Amino acid sequence: MNPSRYLTAFALMLSGCAGEPQTYPSLAKRPVESAPIAQPAPPPLPVEADAALNAELAKYVAQADKGRTAFDAAYAKAQKAVGAASGAAVSSDSWVAAQVAISSLEAARNDSVSALASLDTLYVQRTNALADGKARGGLTEIETARSATLTSVDQQNDRIDAMKAKLRQP
Repeated sequence: MNPSRYLTAFALMLSGCAGEPQTYPSLAKRPVESAPIAQPAPPPLPVEADAALNAELAKYVAQADKGRTAFDAAYAKAQKAVGAASGAAVSSDSWVAAQVAISSLEAARNDSVSALASLDTLYVQRTNALADGKARGGLTEIETARSATLTSVDQQNDRIDAMKAKLRQP
């Protein structure tokens, strides 16, 4: 072991401690840390939708209801046709009749699907108008109508898919 190496290393370490004393920032509380905390502004009160929007929403809800009623009426016929055709060969008379009944069922729900598309468009337009400051409120009412219509259309889709699953696929 060479003690001069240790001595040199020790001298270099001590030289890092030598030098002018530095002043460090105080750890005392700064004035900005004692300033009162601002309270967040209360959320704005919801604004009622205007009469024109309410009338338009009523029109789309009525259209969706009409589609739901037509779908429910056609569903009984389609269910009977699909029940008769379950297990039947593809292209058999009962299978074709069931496919036609399912097509009629899909056509019967056009009013519901169209109402949902219109409500989606209305929601986007209203959101843009609110962002531009051209309108106030109405999103809650649109979302309520849209949500109910979407639920109805989803249920119709599920019922149609269940019927299709009972038939053999080509």
